[in-house]
Amino acid sequence: MLPQYKTVKQWGSDEIVIKKSRFIGQAQPVETEEEALAFIESVRKEHWSATHNCFAYVIGERDQIQKASDDGEPSGTAGKPILEVIKHQGLKNTVVTVTRYFGGIMLGAGGLIRAYTDGAVAGLAAAGPVRMVLHRDVYVTVDYTWLGKLENELRNRGTLLGETEFTDKVTLHCRPLDEEAERFVLWMIDLTQGQSEIVQGEAVYIEHQD
Repeated sequence: MLPQYKTVKQWGSDEIVIKKSRFIGQAQPVETEEEALAFIESVRKEHWSATHNCFAYVIGERDQIQKASDDGEPSGTAGKPILEVIKHQGLKNTVVTVTRYFGGIMLGAGGLIRAYTDGAVAGLAAAGPVRMVLHRDVYVTVDYTWLGKLENELRNRGTLLGETEFTDKVTLHCRPLDEEAERFVLWMIDLTQGQSEIVQGEAVYIEHQD
């Protein structure tokens, strides 16, 4: 798993008008090609009367799945520019569609490339780029006498925390960076003088705003 990657936070949409043609850019995070295709199909159904519904997507840790479609526009003037915007922004697991409603004025190849580029940029900006950073769930169980000290030390260290569980003892749900998890566990053992029960859980991606 990658230590971190960039994608978009959520579905987003924005519209620009160029020489009376409407270009509606939409973007959404996806985990699989099936999700990307389902999103594209939903856009086609929503904008069934549009002149073109062009798209591109990039999926996988190594960007191994990349597709683009001009949907009837001159070859290379729509899908490829959208794909290049995704790649230029360094985004993964992202699908972008740009819908065009023709306004009656021809744009030419250069104009189309610029229009679909700008439409993709607008859609991605509306979706909100984020960094997904890999953390590790670490559960630390101690007597209540340790709670104040641990909370203070964890706050000073800047460790992300999940929900704390209170039973006969207290369990802190810590979320250090995955690559620092082993060092974190050793630090916690030392901090509690070996008086803690520590369980490592799953690796999980957490959103970080730039």
